[in-house]
Parts: sequence; structure tokens; C-alpha cells
Amino acid sequence: VRSHIGYIFQAHNLLEFLTARENVQMAIELHRGISRREARTRSEAMLQLVKLGDRVNHYPQNLSGGQKQRVAIARALVNNPKLVLADEPTAALDSKTGRDVVDLMQRLALEQECAILMVTHDNRILDVADRILRMEDGYLITPQSPANDEMEKAKVERQIEN
Repeated sequence: VRSHIGYIFQAHNLLEFLTARENVQMAIELHRGISRREARTRSEAMLQLVKLGDRVNHYPQNLSGGQKQRVAIARALVNNPKLVLADEPTAALDSKTGRDVVDLMQRLALEQECAILMVTHDNRILDVADRILRMEDGYLITPQSPANDEMEKAKVERQIEN
């Protein structure tokens, strides 16, 4: 089961003593039967997809917040999971970088045919969702007044289900 799930954490959780490539490659090497050469090739290819091909040998301290989050996305998607769990992937990013990261996640998920379950407080990115569930005080809820709902302000024109 673990091999079919990718994780993107609120904090990128990159290992500071590993390069961007090594952080992604580590996720591949956890699976048996893949050579180091193949793991290296796949990790570099994934970093190219997230537009970090010129940063493969950079350490996290030499990457911006958006670049670190893109390394985390590459790490989550490099094994072609069927499901990606994303916990506040835009929390530490400015609005433009956050939007770029979510658009990238959406594009890669479509290309790899995987589902993303994202938890967020960022209403500006809700329009990429196929389905939106709201939680309040530990319960799934349906807004009582969609006209006043924050998601309406974000111009989300999707059905809210509970």
C-alpha cells in the first residue's frame, strides 16, 4: 500500500544534507529492485518536470520556498502513486508561488493519472478541485448560505458535498 501513496507535507521536510536530486532519489530507493542508476535517472527526470532541472545538485538551503515545495512534489510523485496526500502544500508560499505549485500538482496528477487529496485553508486555490468538502469543528458541513460562503468569494463554481 505504501508504494501507492505519495505525501506532500506542509513543511517540505527535505533533508538538508541531501541535494534536490538525492531527496527525490531517496523515495525511489525505498523500493526494492530499482538500481541506483535508474533511481538517479528517474529523480532527475521528475525534477525536470517540476522545472528544477537546473537545481538538481542544489542543497535545500540554496533553494527558495517554492523550489523546496517543488522538490517535495517531485519526491511525492516520482514513484507514480495512485494517491497523493497533500497537507497545506501552499501554506508557506506567497500567493503566486502557491498558485504555481497547485497548478503544477494538478498537471502532474492528470499526466500520471493519480488522485490528490489536499487539505488547505487557502481559498484562492479551490478552483482546481474536482470535489470540495468543508470541515468545521471536526465535522464535514455544507454551507448554509453559499452566497456568503468564502468559497463563493473565491469564485468556485463547484458543488459542495458532505
